[in-house]
Amino acid sequence: MTKYNWKEQRDKRAFLALEDGSVYHGYSVGAEADVLGEVVFNTGMTGYQEILSDPSYAGQIVTMTYPEIGSTGMNSSDMESRKLFANGFIIHDLNHPSNWRSESPLSAELLKNKIPCIAGIDTRALTTKLRSAGTLKGMMAASGTLSEKDAVAKAREWCGLDGQDYAAKVTCRSAYDWNPEDSLDDSWGVCDKLPPADMNVVALDYGIKRNIMRNLRRCGMKVHVMPAKTTATELLGKKPDGVFISNGPADPAALPYAVETIRAVLGKIPVFGICLGHQLLGLACGAKTRRLKFGHHGCNHPVMRLENRKVEITSQNHNFIVDDKSLDLSQVEITHVNLNDNTVEGIRHRKLPAFSVQYHPEAGPGPHDPFYLFREFRKMMESR
Repeated sequence: MTKYNWKEQRDKRAFLALEDGSVYHGYSVGAEADVLGEVVFNTGMTGYQEILSDPSYAGQIVTMTYPEIGSTGMNSSDMESRKLFANGFIIHDLNHPSNWRSESPLSAELLKNKIPCIAGIDTRALTTKLRSAGTLKGMMAASGTLSEKDAVAKAREWCGLDGQDYAAKVTCRSAYDWNPEDSLDDSWGVCDKLPPADMNVVALDYGIKRNIMRNLRRCGMKVHVMPAKTTATELLGKKPDGVFISNGPADPAALPYAVETIRAVLGKIPVFGICLGHQLLGLACGAKTRRLKFGHHGCNHPVMRLENRKVEITSQNHNFIVDDKSLDLSQVEITHVNLNDNTVEGIRHRKLPAFSVQYHPEAGPGPHDPFYLFREFRKMMESR
């Protein structure tokens, strides 16, 4: 492997300009490009590849609070989608990879996917800023052609993510069957035997992650993935045993077509949603969504399952939530709550076979705390 030239890299000056006029200086370790995005912070100590390749991060510039990033490199097995989707990446210090699973360095994959990354920034100071001011629009300038004044102006002029349909940008172009051979990763030497796929599930792709489909397949479900703008008629025409509503980026209120589809299938077949899918189910049940101050982004968020008061350590990535005050509790019950801020983390319809969670059970930071949700989905289909 070619030795990394740290001095040459640090000479590639770059900066982040925020809409409030703040500027943070560092150096470029990714694509030499200028991008706009909503600046958020992620509290995970690892998992940067899964973060970058999660379509839910489309439109966002992700700041890692953990200072040392890059030591595990990048590999094909840990990709959560077909490419890297985050608009930009901000880290304190880039490490050269030193891991037996590494196939390429982080910087090489960022260049390949044309994603800018700034290192050398005081990420603690930036995180403190975002916690205090809330999520901010920002401009990453890594091309060397943009002035700080112009970058701040562009950040202020950008439309942001509110009211924007990013699911249509990240969804699959056409329907496909998830390949069972891709359902398990044996790079750790684990050769699980898959159960028969005796349940047919349609997964609505608003930015779906591969590990969700792996977990559905591990529970004996054959997964047929359909694009975001699939209608209820098209969906029901596949005669599925159940419908899965995937995670995805940006504002759930900007997807009225998705809400219409979900509302039309409620009561006809079992429904299970994750993250954006949770918000869309909430909207389909008559609730409203609202924006959080700085969102939930990380793999260490405690969530209580109210049924038994057990606490799950969860992975999360969302800026919007289902507003608990807008829920009709005679129709929908709250099943999970976030112990950091008491926001809604799970709902279940009292009369119809439908439930959802705000967090990402497939990410498994627990590591297996929430796997029961996939089994519950199967039981719900079996009972029908």
